[in-house]
Amino acid sequence: MPERHHATHTVTVDAPAETVYEIIADVTRWPQFFAPNIHVEHLDKGAQDERIHIWATANGAVKHWISRRELNRAERSVTFRQEVSTAPVASMGGTWTVIPEGAGSRLELRHDFTVVDDAPEGVDWVNTALDRNSEAELAGIKRVAEEYDRLGDLMFDFEDTVHVAADGKDVFEFLQRADLWPQRLPHVDRLDLTEDEPGVQVMAMDTRAADGSVHTTESVRVVFGADRIVYKQTTVPALMTAHTGCWTVTANGDGVDVTSQHTVIIRPDAIERILGAGRTEADARAYVQHALSTNSRATLGHAKEYAEALRG
Repeated sequence: MPERHHATHTVTVDAPAETVYEIIADVTRWPQFFAPNIHVEHLDKGAQDERIHIWATANGAVKHWISRRELNRAERSVTFRQEVSTAPVASMGGTWTVIPEGAGSRLELRHDFTVVDDAPEGVDWVNTALDRNSEAELAGIKRVAEEYDRLGDLMFDFEDTVHVAADGKDVFEFLQRADLWPQRLPHVDRLDLTEDEPGVQVMAMDTRAADGSVHTTESVRVVFGADRIVYKQTTVPALMTAHTGCWTVTANGDGVDVTSQHTVIIRPDAIERILGAGRTEADARAYVQHALSTNSRATLGHAKEYAEALRG
């Protein structure tokens, strides 16, 4: 019988227990709220249980696994168990529990796990990953819960779409082959891409803005089939706390519609420092949307030109 190990992490939150529970219960927003989480897909979803596929960073590597979760609103707890784990993890599960404390709350995250072959180095690897990721997740929950009333002003979505009179596979190839973007996109100065596992791309990119300034971002992308790429910037510009997005290619008429979708959370304490005294959340949203949309539209335009030229 493999040895089962345990870990517990806690944080106090200056927010009601119900608010904290809602953040834990809604996994679709974890990539925006938690630094390690890249993407979450629902595979099944019921009223009190769900099956999810999670992509996240662990000790600098991108890992993914499938988990079942049971949600108990009355007890403000969520239990989870990995169905399919990634080595060195052999099995893992645990519980999120929110305990009311006065006007605030205490959040407790418990894990239990086994490792492949009971290898001591595997135990050390998992414990290190749990410490890093759990502390990052708890810090993310604390930040979001304590700013929850402002979240509507700080978090927003937008998208840009172009129609391409061409074959969708050619458009998708342009988007997927980001390693060729420095040759294909004038605003991309440098792009380093690694794909150790098919469909999971880690990239660092330098982009040049209209004013000539160069911005460096790091991202993880997950490629689904031949029509969707989701991504998260793991290193974001100073005005944001989170930026996730998705490229989709959808058949329409004589070609395809190609959409670039973004979800952003503004960093409130950086607004005046970057944009100037008196600037507001609305100013920051407009600034960020303009910057991201400009690059997205440029990429969409070049993808359109590339794919339509191939059709002839």
